[in-house]
Amino acid sequence: MQTRETIINRVAQSGIVTIDLADFYEKGERVIFDVASTLYQGLVLKEKEFRQFIKEHDWQSYAGKNVAIICSSDAIVPMWAYMLVAVHLEGIANHFIFGSLQELETELFRKNLAKMNLSELEGKRVVIKGCGQIPIPAYVYVEVARLLKPLVQSLMFGEPCSTVPIYKKK
Repeated sequence: MQTRETIINRVAQSGIVTIDLADFYEKGERVIFDVASTLYQGLVLKEKEFRQFIKEHDWQSYAGKNVAIICSSDAIVPMWAYMLVAVHLEGIANHFIFGSLQELETELFRKNLAKMNLSELEGKRVVIKGCGQIPIPAYVYVEVARLLKPLVQSLMFGEPCSTVPIYKKK
């Protein structure tokens, strides 16, 4: 006589909440707006020429994109120049910052992590998913640990079936 054994998914029954940080990845292309390309001989910002560039530039090419505004040369660029760029990107670009692509990525994750409903995680056992298709900056792991430690019963890294313990409330 053959007996049937029911397969029990203990991970599903454990009450562990899995957070995939890739869910906080901001969609949209990342691009750089380099003010250095507008400088006279790569060193000097001439106001009249800069304003003409700003007026004629195709700002729609940044539609839906995430923009890192930089100046790759050692020139001293007046702050109003960056402000002019920001004014023209507002309402067109998805998001923009002054800083590198890495700083942009950090800011995009920070913005999206701030939307997380932390109260839903209070007293829970939480696993931060450890691998995936999207590269997650170290900042994000540190920030999520900072946000969750005061709330959760335990915090783990990896997959529910194989985790590395990070924190356990005493």
